[in-house]
Amino acid sequence: MKFLFSLFLANLAVASAGKVIPGNAAIKADSEMGMKLLSQARKLEENGDDAENDMSWVVGYSLKFQGCHHVKQWNGDADDDEDVKIATKRLVRFRLCPSDMCTETNAGGCKSGYGDYVLDLDTYINSYYELKQQVTEQNCENHMNNNCDCDDDDGKGDDFNRDYCEYDCFVDAGMSECVDRNPYEDDEVEQVDIKEYLECAQLEVENNEDRKLEEDVEEAAYYVGPYCAKQGGDIYLGVFTEDSCSEFADDYGGKTTYEELTGQTLPYSSESLVGMECLSAQEVNDDGEVAVYEQLEELYKAAGKCENNLAEGTVEYPNSNACSYIEGVRIVREDGVVRSSGGRASPVATAFIVIFAMAFVAMGFYVYYLRTRLGVKKDTLLD
Repeated sequence: MKFLFSLFLANLAVASAGKVIPGNAAIKADSEMGMKLLSQARKLEENGDDAENDMSWVVGYSLKFQGCHHVKQWNGDADDDEDVKIATKRLVRFRLCPSDMCTETNAGGCKSGYGDYVLDLDTYINSYYELKQQVTEQNCENHMNNNCDCDDDDGKGDDFNRDYCEYDCFVDAGMSECVDRNPYEDDEVEQVDIKEYLECAQLEVENNEDRKLEEDVEEAAYYVGPYCAKQGGDIYLGVFTEDSCSEFADDYGGKTTYEELTGQTLPYSSESLVGMECLSAQEVNDDGEVAVYEQLEELYKAAGKCENNLAEGTVEYPNSNACSYIEGVRIVREDGVVRSSGGRASPVATAFIVIFAMAFVAMGFYVYYLRTRLGVKKDTLLD
């Protein structure tokens, strides 16, 4: 329900600015039909039909990130004068592609047999991050058990070090994501817990002997949270000055401010939190049973759906309640903010513009003609 409410606010924000870009259904957000879209989606979700809850088909699909978009909306939580009145709502569009067709190099992931979905950024990034961690842990464990001989058994020498062995095994395989720290380095740098900032959260800043903060900086409140990069192709972490994470702390997405406050580099300030990989929905437990990852199941159930492109027979009742909305927000500006558009050119308006232009030109010629003729008659009378 959280997404449905967010989607409703997003519709109001876009509608207040004008018309959204029409999709194939040509349904506008400010039309009566458009305002019913979310109520239809809510009704379907509340019905709790078995077809809606049957997710066995998702096992053969993979998650593919499509893009992230901004929508400006009124901040209903603004209580004080200092609170930002127009907040930034961020939406993620993702796709479920058949796993045997999904490719990382293709931005769309696949060209047929897919379902498109839209969801608020906070919900998506939390589930995605948990899913990615779980998949990574399984891959690392499988690689360790099958390819790394790092057990400290009797066949190892006295100088054997398990930490060195595991580190070298992962690095040589190009699996740096499996490495928590470098055992060859004595000084262990404290790692930032990314999970704390997957939603907009206040940054805890402390003074120390090496870094003294100015009084106004120390007393100010700063917040860290995810945001959509330009063109909407990446999701970064940034530093903001208010608790809706709408106003950046500096011109560089808060990176400079974070370094000044903490003395460290802001994680995922240049590297995207989400990748273009295809994440399989299929989870195999220790007993060999196949199921859908819980995190992906949560994403699917919470998202607005457009399943018109799923292969026939994949689901009994394809859900298309969000198709018009997804089409309406697919075009963005360079900064990733959803923009309104006048839609298709009106033939009537174009005809009137042409007629008025021609009439204006004709009137100009007529005035010039009258002035010329009157000038000639005046000269004749003088003669």
